[in-house]
Amino acid sequence: MKALRFESGSLKLLEVPERRIPGEALVRVVLGGICSTDLHITRGYAAFSGTLGHEFVGVVEESPDSSQIGKRVVGEINAGCGECDLCLSGDSRHCLRRTVLGIHGRDGAFAEFLNLPSHNLLTVPDSVSDRQAVFTEPLAAAFEILTQVNIEASDRVAVIGDGKLGQLIARVLSRVSRNLTLIGKHDQKLQLARGAGIRTAQVAHVQSFGGDPFDIVVEASGSPSGLNLAQRIVRPRGTIVLKSTFHGPSEIDASSIVVNEVTLVGSRCGRFAPALEALENGEIDIEPLIAREYSLSDGVSAITEAARPGMLKVLLAP
Repeated sequence: MKALRFESGSLKLLEVPERRIPGEALVRVVLGGICSTDLHITRGYAAFSGTLGHEFVGVVEESPDSSQIGKRVVGEINAGCGECDLCLSGDSRHCLRRTVLGIHGRDGAFAEFLNLPSHNLLTVPDSVSDRQAVFTEPLAAAFEILTQVNIEASDRVAVIGDGKLGQLIARVLSRVSRNLTLIGKHDQKLQLARGAGIRTAQVAHVQSFGGDPFDIVVEASGSPSGLNLAQRIVRPRGTIVLKSTFHGPSEIDASSIVVNEVTLVGSRCGRFAPALEALENGEIDIEPLIAREYSLSDGVSAITEAARPGMLKVLLAP
């Protein structure tokens, strides 16, 4: 089968054997989405070697659970050991021995087929298209914030980053907060957010911030500079939610965190069910966030395109 692999510092489309992992489902990939994490992996993040990709929708070809065969599915990306206390409590996302689809120890979704434990798979409702379903993983990451931080309607909330994840987070949190601002630097992407009824601000105008500070700041820019800005605009005893994952060190002004008693919350993957429900109910419109769709055969070019500044979601279709 074809697979887009990152090996020895190089990205290549290769023919590799179709793999079957005992006790796991075999999923034929229908559509994949290129994430900023995929791009950072090609720059050294997570020291990953193998098939890239963790956002996907596919059809189950084989499974220990026969009721899944033939079903259109998405899949939670963390596969725990199944034996530790975290896994037994239902939190395999933080299992110390977990593998992560296309990120850590497990080949990913930019291939014709992938493997995941059957209990990681969720059936996609018939009313949700493939192009919508492929957004389930990043949309779930946006919903995860609501399980970690209590946001009141009156809270002043800032989302830093007008890219793919920042756009989704702003759409999710704006359903809760009446005072949300998406901060970015790309006029076209900020216009997309305004089209969804979201207030926006240019990062250049916020750099010398002199207005009322924010109660909650979500950093989703994918750049260390986003964290610096978050520290400048959050109020004392406010909360910063860290969403970005990127290769390389970042600086934290520890003194301001301590003196202002700011709470830092790391936020990663979320449960898929709320995201699928929102897509099924038409609560989140993802179509404006799709830039281009490529064939997997052109996967290297697709990654190059996705890495262009200001680019929104690029999809891969095997």
